[in-house]
Amino acid sequence: MHHGKSPRARLARISLPEFGTSAVEPELDRDSFESRYRAFMTRLGRADADIGIVYADREHGANLAWLSGFDPRFEEALLIASPGKDPILLTGPENQGVAKAAPLDMDVRLYPPLGLLGQDRSDTPELNDILSDAGIKTGSVVGVCGWKYYSPLEHAEYWNWIEIPAYIVDTLRDLAGPSGKIYNAGAIFMNPENGLRAINGIDELARFEFAACHTSEAVKRVIKTCRPEMREYEAARSFEPVGMPLSCHTMFSTGPRAWHGLLSPSSRKMKKGDAVTAAYGVQGALNCRAGWLAEDASDLAPGVQDYIAILVAPYFEAIAQWLQTIEIGITGGTLDAIIRQRLGDEFFGVKLNPGHLIHLDEWMHTPISPKSAIKLRSGMALQVDVIPGTGGPYFTNIEDGIALLDERSRAEFFERYPSAGERIHQRRAFMEDELGIVLKPDCLPFSNISGWLPPFWLASEHAMTMR
Repeated sequence: MHHGKSPRARLARISLPEFGTSAVEPELDRDSFESRYRAFMTRLGRADADIGIVYADREHGANLAWLSGFDPRFEEALLIASPGKDPILLTGPENQGVAKAAPLDMDVRLYPPLGLLGQDRSDTPELNDILSDAGIKTGSVVGVCGWKYYSPLEHAEYWNWIEIPAYIVDTLRDLAGPSGKIYNAGAIFMNPENGLRAINGIDELARFEFAACHTSEAVKRVIKTCRPEMREYEAARSFEPVGMPLSCHTMFSTGPRAWHGLLSPSSRKMKKGDAVTAAYGVQGALNCRAGWLAEDASDLAPGVQDYIAILVAPYFEAIAQWLQTIEIGITGGTLDAIIRQRLGDEFFGVKLNPGHLIHLDEWMHTPISPKSAIKLRSGMALQVDVIPGTGGPYFTNIEDGIALLDERSRAEFFERYPSAGERIHQRRAFMEDELGIVLKPDCLPFSNISGWLPPFWLASEHAMTMR
C-alpha cells in the first residue's frame, strides 16, 4: 500500500561510538564582524539603498547578532547603517552594557521605548530626529531587515511588507515621503542562494559543530535514560544544558502529547508503549528524535506492531538517500524529489520542506523545495529534517546538522580545527561502516548521533541500518 519494494533498511545491533566534544568554543574576532559589516554595506549599495535598518528582538536576533555580535535580551534593538558613518545601535536601558561590549564598533545610544514597560521614559529622544540625523530624508531609499521577507506569491507589492514594529516603519515612511522608498531588504541576509548568512565561513561552521556536539549529546542522553513511570520533567533533566543560548524552547513529550510535536516537557508520567519525542536546539544546531518508549514492537498497540516495515524502514531509506546524495552543486529540487518519490504517499504526511538552512536561528530559509533550481554551495549549513506527520499512530523522526565544504575549505577547516576534523572523520566512518550511509566528500556531519535512529528507546542499542 505504502511502499512497493521490500525495504532494505533493517533494525540491527549498532554500537554508537563516543565521538567526544570540545571544551573550548571557537571564537570569532573583531575583524570577522568588521568584514561582515562591510559586506552588508556593499549589498545595500548594490540594492540602491541609501541606508539600512536592522531590527532585532529576543526571538528575532539572528541577523543583528551575525552582523555585530550583539544579541538583545528582554528588549528590542535597532541598528542604523549609513555609508561613511559608524553604525548607530539603539537599545533600551538593559542592553546598553552588552551592546557597548559587542565586537563591532557601534555608536550605542539609549532609546527607552525599546526597554520594558514601566521603566523610565522621560529622556526619550525623538525617533524622527535620530533617523533624520542618520541621513534619512525626503526621497531616501531605506532597506529594512527584520527576520523575514516576502515574495509575489504573497502580495503584489511584496517589498512593501515589513514585519518590524509599525511605529518605526511609520516614522521611516514619513521621513522619506512619497518620493522615497522604505522596503523589505531581509533577503540581503537570508536569501537561501546567496544571502550573507546562507554561506558560512570556517570559524562560524566550527562554532556550529561545537553547538551540534552539545545538542546531539543532549538528545542521546535523554533517549538512553528515559524509563516508564518517570515524569517528563525528570527525563528532560538529561538534556543537561550548559547554558548556550537556545534557538527554540526545549521539546519533550510522550503519549498523546507527543503527537503535537512542539510541546515542552510536563509532569506527565510516561508509560511503556508511549510515543516519545525529544528536540533540543541552541544557536547553530538542533537535534531531534522520535520513537517509542518500548523494547520492541510487542510493547506497542496491536495496530502499530508493523511499525518498522510500514514507516521506519522506508523513512530511514529516504533519509539515507538524502544524505548520500547531498553535495555542492546539486539543486534543492533534487533533494526534494528524493523525499517526494519515496515518502510522497499521503500516509507519510511530509508537509514541511525536507531540509533547510540552519544558523543562529533554527530555520533561516531553505533552498529545498519542489523543482528548486537553487544549487547548494560550499559553506552552507543544513539540517536533515524530514518530518512524517502521519496523522495516525505511526511515529518517527530524525534531525541532524551537516555542512558542505569544498576540498580547499575542508583542508582549511581540518587544519584550523583538528579535533572537530577528527570527530567528523569518525562520524563519516561510523555512518559508512555501521549504517551503510556513504557520504560525498563535501558532506561534513556535525552531530554525534548522525544517522542514528533507534525506534525503541528502551533498547537503544538497536538502530536502523542500510547494511
